[in-house]
Amino acid sequence: MSFVEIETASQPECWRRAAELAQTRTDALPATGERIAVVGCGTSFYMAQAYAALREASGQGESDAFAASEFPFGRGYDRVVALTRSGTTTEVLELLDRLRGDTRTVAITADPNTPVMTSADDVVVLDFADEQSVVQTRFATTLLTLLRAHLGLHTDAVVRDAETALTEPLPEGLLDCAQFTFLGRGWTAGLANEAALKMKEASLSWTEAYPAMEYRHGPISIATTNTATWMFGSAPEGLAEQVLATGARWVESDLDPLAELVRVQRLAIARAAARGLDPDNPRHLTRSVVLADA
Repeated sequence: MSFVEIETASQPECWRRAAELAQTRTDALPATGERIAVVGCGTSFYMAQAYAALREASGQGESDAFAASEFPFGRGYDRVVALTRSGTTTEVLELLDRLRGDTRTVAITADPNTPVMTSADDVVVLDFADEQSVVQTRFATTLLTLLRAHLGLHTDAVVRDAETALTEPLPEGLLDCAQFTFLGRGWTAGLANEAALKMKEASLSWTEAYPAMEYRHGPISIATTNTATWMFGSAPEGLAEQVLATGARWVESDLDPLAELVRVQRLAIARAAARGLDPDNPRHLTRSVVLADA
């Protein structure tokens, strides 16, 4: 088995541990009413999008998400949350350095032996969710579980859904699809972005992601008999019927959207295997982007 297969399968237990940890690290995580920004790169940026949308929608404070390289330094925030599995990503470390002394920061990382440990004011370490694969699976979903639990939005049912996502057969025919579009609404738009990235990284699949209501505004033109449109959460009224009318496959389920992401991870791994690819070491990618001239 590849590392990413083992790491994907371990997610239910990681989520249980993260939910427990959330109860003991309230000191480091944003308090209700704070105006915050959440930053990351790649997968971590998409988890930032999901968390920011969840937090603001639940009434716990204004919450923005940015790629670390695109942070708007002219805005004032009570706290900046930096998501970084490796703890070494150049853009994240440079951002934290610029914010030092002006804005309180907290980093969520997997590796306690990296520069981010001293770059942020507070650090939450999820070392039990660290990964050997370049492709992120369990760290991303575990950090989002931590944050959902801190918001009071995590339940044991989410973990049970993840267990279901790991054992149920994948929808038929997806291995043969030529193109995938992932859709979300609110916090699940970030999950859709991550699903598209996962399929690209692990299996070199042609993927796109959009807010669900935007799909009718042009992207649906790509839908045909050998494409799939995959919805995270509840679909807008009539959208499933419109997609099916194109001949494309429509995929959705009653699972919690974070558990649904696990199904996409499994598909990415399966497509990689079918193509003879190594999902642990995708081409052109490394575990962390460290810029030599930074």
